[in-house]
Amino acid sequence: MARHKKEHHEEHPDERWLVTFADMMVLLVAVFIVLWAMSSANVSKTLVVAESVSKALSSPVITGGQAIKETGGETNTETLQSKPANTSLAEAMKEAQGSTPAERAKAAKEEQQELQRLKQQVDAYASANGLDKTISTSITPDGLSIRLNTDGPFFDSGAAVLKPASRPIMAKVAGLLRSDNHYVRVVGHTDTVPTGGSPFPTNWELSASRASAVVRALQRNHVAAARMEASGRSSLDPVATNATPEGRAENRRVELLLPRRQEVTGTESTTP
Repeated sequence: MARHKKEHHEEHPDERWLVTFADMMVLLVAVFIVLWAMSSANVSKTLVVAESVSKALSSPVITGGQAIKETGGETNTETLQSKPANTSLAEAMKEAQGSTPAERAKAAKEEQQELQRLKQQVDAYASANGLDKTISTSITPDGLSIRLNTDGPFFDSGAAVLKPASRPIMAKVAGLLRSDNHYVRVVGHTDTVPTGGSPFPTNWELSASRASAVVRALQRNHVAAARMEASGRSSLDPVATNATPEGRAENRRVELLLPRRQEVTGTESTTP
């Protein structure tokens, strides 16, 4: 029986390129790993730089893609002047306290002039339209207060739906607020007369619902929602006696408070 002799297979000379190719692939992988590590470091450095610039400018720094995503498709937004500050009221006060006394005094004086300007505009509108008993303003150490007596053109008794007669008033007030950039706290107040039970079990629900209705009306007139908050105080903060119909009418109100960003002291912080 014939046996087949096992032949020795020699490496073909054309297969030597595989060794070089493998070495090149290892080097490419190493290069990609180094590039990836460098890009990660650059991102970290970029974030540090962006944070430093943001603190210096008191506003956030965002990338182009994020900016397009956040603002590219929005409509019915306010102008830059009327956008709220990026820092909270407490943070703004903290920053103000870190400045020199002269700088704080200057900033407080400028803010006082801004509040006075807005107060005069609201008062002029109320006087020109016979709304002196419906809209009133005052400047206190807390800020500018715009008081809307809820009787008359605003709400029916025990209701929290704005009447159609209130629309031009809310449009005007919203327009004046858009010329400013202060935060707006909207607080509802009632008298001590109990509610009918439905749809508002107590004056808490009624006062909060009226404040929310005013906020929604301002938002429909393009005041940024981020600038506002709504709350109710029921009958806990009366401005007049609840023993008379006239006093109860004064207590039924919605107040718009524009709180100060600068801390002030003395008589210059109040209405002359």
